[in-house]
Amino acid sequence: MSHSLDGKVAVVTGGTQGIGLAIAREFVEQGATVVVTGRDQGRLDEAVAAIGQKASGVRADAGSPTAMDALLKDVKARYGRLDVVVANAVVDAHAPLAKITEEQFDSMIRTNLKGVLFAVQSAVPLMSNGGSIIIIGSTASVAPPAGMSIYGAIKAGFHGMVRALIQDLKGTGVRINILSPGAVDTPSLRMRGVDSDPPHVRWAGPSVPRRIDSAWVPCRFAV
Repeated sequence: MSHSLDGKVAVVTGGTQGIGLAIAREFVEQGATVVVTGRDQGRLDEAVAAIGQKASGVRADAGSPTAMDALLKDVKARYGRLDVVVANAVVDAHAPLAKITEEQFDSMIRTNLKGVLFAVQSAVPLMSNGGSIIIIGSTASVAPPAGMSIYGAIKAGFHGMVRALIQDLKGTGVRINILSPGAVDTPSLRMRGVDSDPPHVRWAGPSVPRRIDSAWVPCRFAV
């Protein structure tokens, strides 16, 4: 089997479950060394065991620019390179209008937007030509369900942010893309009370955008 990511070093934030864990496992299967982050040490240990020998876990707050800057610099110092950063960590604190609190708003902005931007800013100087940054978006950016106004606004905001960052990254050799999945059977989806049976997951399919441009990537990773 050809390992297309042999020798690559990747960081996946929020890699202890769901999409982040699946990405980390695929990267390792493709030959990469992967560092996953999370806030719960128990989940980190379980994730690393599930991913395999080429994985390690670091307890870190993805919403803290200081913590993420230190983490990324440590990865570069430890392995001598940083090839891929997947910004996947997310805070799910959804609420319908009239029940949204400032605490919910601030916590989601802190991790889901601020944390992503500053992680990108810290990562770019550590990456060489061919480096890849993947931001996990969502089809909620164009069709958010009820009660997900903050989440939908943040994910929609990624597209404007990334289009600007593409211009900023010209000449660096580092590319940045958004991967926007539809409904995926993950623990966070179940926590929101969405039925995870396949028919319900497939139901979200027609709303998935079919257009691919500079801010969208196919589900097959090319890092």
